[in-house]
Amino acid sequence: MGKASYIMLDCDNTLVQSERLAFEACAELTNIVMEKHNLEARYTAESLLEDFVGHNFRGMLKGLQQKHNFTMEDAELEDFVEQELGAVTRKLSEKAVECPGVTTELNKLKEQGYPMSVVSTSAKSRVVASIEKAGIDHFFDPKHVYSAASSMDKPSSKPDPAIYLFAAEKLGVKPEQCITVEDSKSGATAAMRAGIPCIGYVGIYGIEEGKEKMEQMAKILTEETKCAAIMYDWKEFQECLKKVEAKL
Repeated sequence: MGKASYIMLDCDNTLVQSERLAFEACAELTNIVMEKHNLEARYTAESLLEDFVGHNFRGMLKGLQQKHNFTMEDAELEDFVEQELGAVTRKLSEKAVECPGVTTELNKLKEQGYPMSVVSTSAKSRVVASIEKAGIDHFFDPKHVYSAASSMDKPSSKPDPAIYLFAAEKLGVKPEQCITVEDSKSGATAAMRAGIPCIGYVGIYGIEEGKEKMEQMAKILTEETKCAAIMYDWKEFQECLKKVEAKL
């Protein structure tokens, strides 16, 4: 039985209940894009979550272009990305809260001597706003908060494993010696492609969408992204950690 060299943690809807708040702001801007390009489609936070959970806004806009067959110039896309970052960061700095039980489990990890980092698709300023408002920022060295949108020279988005590989390189650890926690298919896919054992957290779906959705995501994260363990509540983290470490 090994011990993980690093615990890498997704932020949105894993550490912090932030995804729905963020998608509320995204929906407003998405509908402006739709109108600007003379498209009839309109989105709500719920419909965007259904199609794009786990993606950052840049990745979302690229997906929308493919889905609706229209083209945004690079300058236009980047302008909307900047607008979205400001709107979401303001909302999260006012309303973000931790996922139930997170602080208790992070305290246990700290006492056990596990180094921890945040590895997110979202822009770093948004992630920092989220963890600060949730009161968990003190668990993470600011240098070890990594963003697929803003930490690398070339922005990326999960399910691309680039941000995980980047974080592992910066931390000086091998991906297979780490453990991560993800709530979405795109995030867990990124971990799988990076070779990092992943604990799938589905409790947030039970809180926000009900038991049926929670069980659906548990099946997806088990069968499609090969998560090493499934966690319905953060109280189960230590048990999941032991299960995954037994295979390291």
